[in-house]
Amino acid sequence: MKKILITGANSYIGTSFEKYMAQWPDRYQVDTVDMIDGSWREKCFAGYDSVFHVAGIAHSDNGRISPEKAKLYYAVNTDLTVETAKKAKAEGVKQFIFMSSAIVYGESAPVGRRRMITKDTPVSPANSYGDSKVQAEKGITPLSDDGFKLVILRPPMIYGPGSKGNYPVLSRLARKLPVFPKVDNQRSMLFIGNLMEFVRLMVENEEQGVFWPQNAEYSNTTELVRLIAQVHGKKILIVPGVNWALKLMSHVTGLVNKAFGSMAYVMELSDYPQNYRLYSLAESIAATEVEP
Repeated sequence: MKKILITGANSYIGTSFEKYMAQWPDRYQVDTVDMIDGSWREKCFAGYDSVFHVAGIAHSDNGRISPEKAKLYYAVNTDLTVETAKKAKAEGVKQFIFMSSAIVYGESAPVGRRRMITKDTPVSPANSYGDSKVQAEKGITPLSDDGFKLVILRPPMIYGPGSKGNYPVLSRLARKLPVFPKVDNQRSMLFIGNLMEFVRLMVENEEQGVFWPQNAEYSNTTELVRLIAQVHGKKILIVPGVNWALKLMSHVTGLVNKAFGSMAYVMELSDYPQNYRLYSLAESIAATEVEP
């Protein structure tokens, strides 16, 4: 039996992973420790095969990041990660899995342009949130060796039932708007169910290295809205020829490029010998939109 410790209680990803792994009670023991106060430092990590570090502050700023928020990003996303990894190694943990993000590569391409990320694309964070993830990666990488296998995950936007961030906003729009613009953008996304299986495989196969998991299909904002509306039995009129208006609006707010810009990993970057993409895009949307 493999013993796994989730560092970061009550997080969306951590809670989802704990529930997912409960399918195999005879194969995996999953425990969780709260990282909010300093009591986690008293927790003994000895005996765990893997630490899955999900504690962190998500990027919720749509405008300028305040100096106070930037300081918090580095304190939690960087310093706490490095301290946790050092403790894990010192106490004999065999594997440390860190949830980084595609944000380390910067922002989406503007409306009308494409951006494809390959293995050779350098990290280029656009703000302190992205840089806090980059600095965390740099801080824990020297710890990696044959006895302490480091896994860095750089997933794109994660979504699923109860998720936060951009997806719920898009879902609300799809259910309310009678019309929606037709946009030919391309985005990598990752359904929570697919991510959970990927993390399980990281543990099971005692992996190490940098990984870029994503769904088997690219997403398109217009198609996402159509699929969401379809799940709710709603028809939505797709209006072509509005790219010019979106480009103008993108100069006023960065939200436009965030919603309608393109940013994707080349598919081969996300290949893995075992299948972790248990849900297609359409299946994942249907599972996400199920009413509680």
